[in-house]
Amino acid sequence: MNSPQDTASSISLWRDRRFVRFWAGQSVSQFGDRISELALPLIAVAALNASAGQVAWLTALAWAPSLLAIVLGAWVDQRVHKRRLMILADLIRACVLLTVPAAYLSGSVTLLQLYAVALLTGAAAVLFNTAYPPFFAHLVPRSSYVDANSKLSASRSASFVVGPAVGGALVQVLTAPVAVIADALSFLASAALVGPIRVDEPAIAAGETAGPSLLRRATEGLVFVVRHPVLRASLGCATTLNFFTFVSSSGLTVLFAVQVLGLSAGAVGLAFGIGSTGALAGAVIAPKISRWIGVGRSIAAGAVLFPAPIAIAATASGPTWARAGALGLAQFLAGIGVMLFDVNLNSLQAAVIPDGMRSRVAGAYSTVNYGIRPIGAIVGGTLATFVGLRTTLITSAVGGALSLLWLLPSPIPRIRSLDPDDPLAADGGTKADSRPVAR
Repeated sequence: MNSPQDTASSISLWRDRRFVRFWAGQSVSQFGDRISELALPLIAVAALNASAGQVAWLTALAWAPSLLAIVLGAWVDQRVHKRRLMILADLIRACVLLTVPAAYLSGSVTLLQLYAVALLTGAAAVLFNTAYPPFFAHLVPRSSYVDANSKLSASRSASFVVGPAVGGALVQVLTAPVAVIADALSFLASAALVGPIRVDEPAIAAGETAGPSLLRRATEGLVFVVRHPVLRASLGCATTLNFFTFVSSSGLTVLFAVQVLGLSAGAVGLAFGIGSTGALAGAVIAPKISRWIGVGRSIAAGAVLFPAPIAIAATASGPTWARAGALGLAQFLAGIGVMLFDVNLNSLQAAVIPDGMRSRVAGAYSTVNYGIRPIGAIVGGTLATFVGLRTTLITSAVGGALSLLWLLPSPIPRIRSLDPDDPLAADGGTKADSRPVAR
């Protein structure tokens, strides 16, 4: 049963107009993203006869700017108004996306243009994501970090449940290039909703913008992560998870479901749809789980529950309904696991990273954490070629679950709460070697 304090905290976020505006902007933007994720590859294939390798480059180029996040984060930390940078990122993405239907309607769309769109929208996303942490930390009370991340993650998960269907309908009715307009409009809506929000962002110290070089500041962000016991362990864990989960990327999982499990496209789609509802459920229950077993233990549980269930699908056998059910169950449990991990870890990071370091740390963290993803995908493809799909998926499950080993010797499993008034809460982490108060 929730305590009165928990209930009051939950209600207060929905009564906070600033948070509601921000949540609405992010929710609209997430639903728009689901449309472009479907429409851009369809344009490449249907209108430009792109090969599978050329389509894969769309994904690769969208992620490529993450490798520069460490430098961009250092630059963002020198800027006073993070909100303005977030609005700028939304406007850039809207304008870039609008070039696609314009070029298509004039008969001049090319594969090179789609690559440029993927690269530029990816770069704008990195700008938004590095400006986001300090803005979020001052928008939401620290005791409500988990609840706020739960609400934001729930809307993102809902977009994966409903978004593909809505996107498919729009593509069917309007054609793929015109449907991209919906995503562009979603970024304009996000900018309009975030624009009026005011937060008390800490001032940049005198001489800070003309202080250390950009490279040195970027290095400081990485050094801070490496020296901080919570951030070091969480980065090792998250990077290991990303590597092994991309070893069994959705493409390989689909290939396994069709070629080895013998499932139809409809059955595979249903299984992945069930998985999306697991992520939605995980986002909703994450605050309750963290209050029950603690923030740190919730992160540890998610680190195992996210990757391990793919082994259920990898070892499936029997009639068609059993094989399809195993794939659906694996996706559902993994969806719960990733939300337990993400919601609580994002909240913990917001609590332990001090002002003035948030964007630098986010940049360094993203460069390592996201930079490992294409490597995992390449390794997964190589393993599948030489040892088979089933063995590759089992390797992914076991290796991903072993990410827990990063957490066990760290303070993370003993962190109970993020409430500063709670004696078992995580310390604010104003020094590089600060440690959370452990249970």
